[in-house]
Amino acid sequence: MHTNHDWITTPITADLLRGALDVERTERGVLPHRLPAWARAQNVDGQLAMAESQPSGVRLVFRTRATAVELDALPTKRVYVGVPPRPDGVYDLVVDGRPAGRAVLPDCGNTLTIDMAAGTAEQRPGPPGTVRFTGLADGPKDVEIWLPHTETTELLALRTDAPVEPVPDRGRLVWLHHGSSISHGSDAASPTTTWPALAASLGGVELINLGLGGSALLDPFTARTLRDTPADLISVKIGINLVNADLMRLRAFTPAVHGFLDTIREGHPTAPLLVVSPILCPIHEDTPGPSAPDFSSISSGQLRFRAAGDPAEVASGKLTLGVIRDELARIVAQRAAQDPNLHYLDGRELYGAADAAELPLPDGLHPDAATHRRIGERFAGLAFTGEGAFADGRAA
Repeated sequence: MHTNHDWITTPITADLLRGALDVERTERGVLPHRLPAWARAQNVDGQLAMAESQPSGVRLVFRTRATAVELDALPTKRVYVGVPPRPDGVYDLVVDGRPAGRAVLPDCGNTLTIDMAAGTAEQRPGPPGTVRFTGLADGPKDVEIWLPHTETTELLALRTDAPVEPVPDRGRLVWLHHGSSISHGSDAASPTTTWPALAASLGGVELINLGLGGSALLDPFTARTLRDTPADLISVKIGINLVNADLMRLRAFTPAVHGFLDTIREGHPTAPLLVVSPILCPIHEDTPGPSAPDFSSISSGQLRFRAAGDPAEVASGKLTLGVIRDELARIVAQRAAQDPNLHYLDGRELYGAADAAELPLPDGLHPDAATHRRIGERFAGLAFTGEGAFADGRAA
């Protein structure tokens, strides 16, 4: 048991964080962001502001001999009116690349109460908490603490019973991924078991996850962020949020995709670039958005979503997942004639009709923990091995 005077407090600085693109100084600590300040300044959408501040794929990484580690943090937990409480965010401990512990912070943190029927949100302040990992093996080791993927997390203090230093670059390739809430990790069990985190582990690469719940909307500032972020391998998963939000019609979609890819290519002219179309989502295969909460399902304790669009409007350019897949495949085929490092993956290879029969999407939109594992394993197999887009980037 350690007494107080054994603890060493180490300032939490950018060189101890992986997966964050910006670290905001707050009154009490630091707040990791997944979009840079200039991009956040161009955004007016509260959903995206919330999503980018949720540290999916962000982890504290350091080398130490410590046998005990404490992290003081102030989470912001979400509560949806009329829906059973969400589980507390998970902090995953990884030591020398292997899972070594898991912790939560119950009964603390700010609370953001969202009323989807009224379209309102109210935040109430709460106290910080402390995550503790003890009994670690003595001796030098690389420690990672993966932050809760769907809880905004302000980091206040890092304490250990031995000195801490940054981990040198391991020489692994960096995989930069952008997508929707599915890539963000919605309904995954923990931050290391979102499908991109699982795929990165299997592929032996360093992950930067720009999966942004509800917000993969071809925003130009997101494209410029991808352009400006150093990376070796890049993937963009496009489609479901454009239907969810009923944001644009086919006339706008095609040039927006071209522009998004053009911008990425300005910063990464020859990196393997993989365009991934939507996984199977039965409610929106042939029915346009918007997606709407099905409030009749709440009485059963499970919020579900429904497709609120009219299939007849597809003829006038409304987007469905089927329309988007066909157009993405066409765009990539057209561009690949001049861009041999551009690749396409049909999302139904990650989760298709047979998967939906076995592992249906519980709320109609989001995969559960078991499905995240399946998608992550499938992606690793399709992208990092054989003839996959990232096969040259897999671990030696």
